[in-house]
Amino acid sequence: MNMSDQVAAARAAFYRLAASPAKTRDAILLAMADLLGSESSGILAANARDAAAAEESGLAAPLYRRLVLTEAKLRTMADSLRSVASLPDPIGTTELVRELDEGLELRRIRVPIGVIGVIFESRPDALVQIASLGIKSGNSVILKGGTEARETNRALHSLFVRAISSVTPSGDGAPLSDALQLVETREQIRTMLELDAGIDLMIPRGSNDLVRFIQQNTRIPVLGHADGVCHLYIHGDADAAMAVRLAKDAKTQYPAVCNAIETLLVHEGASHTLSAIARAMPEVELRGCERTRSQIDALPADEDDWDTEYNDLVLSVRIVDSIDEAIAHVNRHGSHHTDAIVTSSPDAADRFLREVDSSSVLWNASTRFADGFRYGLGAEVGISTGKIHARGPVGLEGLTTTQYRVVGEGHIVADYADGRRHFTHRDRQ
Repeated sequence: MNMSDQVAAARAAFYRLAASPAKTRDAILLAMADLLGSESSGILAANARDAAAAEESGLAAPLYRRLVLTEAKLRTMADSLRSVASLPDPIGTTELVRELDEGLELRRIRVPIGVIGVIFESRPDALVQIASLGIKSGNSVILKGGTEARETNRALHSLFVRAISSVTPSGDGAPLSDALQLVETREQIRTMLELDAGIDLMIPRGSNDLVRFIQQNTRIPVLGHADGVCHLYIHGDADAAMAVRLAKDAKTQYPAVCNAIETLLVHEGASHTLSAIARAMPEVELRGCERTRSQIDALPADEDDWDTEYNDLVLSVRIVDSIDEAIAHVNRHGSHHTDAIVTSSPDAADRFLREVDSSSVLWNASTRFADGFRYGLGAEVGISTGKIHARGPVGLEGLTTTQYRVVGEGHIVADYADGRRHFTHRDRQ
């Protein structure tokens, strides 16, 4: 099947999936969760083949860590599927009810977007998150994973097809399993980007170069983020033990992900915490400004470091004189993704939360919380740093749009145009 045919099949399946009852879509996700357990050995075997090939090719360490699956990760993936299944159905949610006039009612309803193309990095668990959100929200999804996870992605996609088929007999019309399409080549990506009449939204999850390539080479709307340059700012009155704990978690808990911090900003009044932070994470290479290097052992940081997403055990550190300087640094060098402040002052926290222009801003909490699963969204299809349609972790609501529905009793505009009738516009609960 060529790319155009795959998109057409996805479109036909979308119309069936969007009209399916919530219990059907939830049953698919629960069936997939069960398959992750019963078929774990096959998934891990496929992943082992990918991991061996990645080692042989010299895949970068951060990407390799994202690639490798374990029994624990499979259990987490299954939990995520069950979590998404337990969420309220986003389709048909009524946001507004307005009586335009007697017998003339307007409703604004959440509906699926349609066909969504998602290009994601080496994390095969991303396929499960994306597919689950697509099914739950009634959208068809065309999945393009990283080449390094090809065998794992094939195994997971095959299980999803089995889960869909077990719940929804083929019957008449398009096979519902066509709602999840898997593509594998760069040539297919290029073709996808030309199919703006068939694909409603593109979501790239990968390198900065990939995201910018997608943005610059398609007329399809693009949702996502290019960089994950995240900050933790330690204010002068911060609790020292808390600052150390949050800095360590935000940098080392999973350094290869987009919500790990890349820059630590420290108020001069809290510079005494730097030694304890350095001792708490000896595995991290520190790159500091001159003032930082007078406090701790660190390599010199240059201007490029403030704009770099390392995705590794590297952290740039800068001492600042004020919260104003910290906020200015974040807004200038950050990627508007996720930034946090450590402080005991509600006033300082309020300023940071209001003035930092990022999709997630946290007070006394690790940036690693900026995640769809941890936000209670069940999972996420990606994180958006844009300000149109969806921002931050994109869950079910971000995969829906709105439709206005008007119900009347033979109402015509002419009755209002000549002044015989007047709109009332009464909102109803």
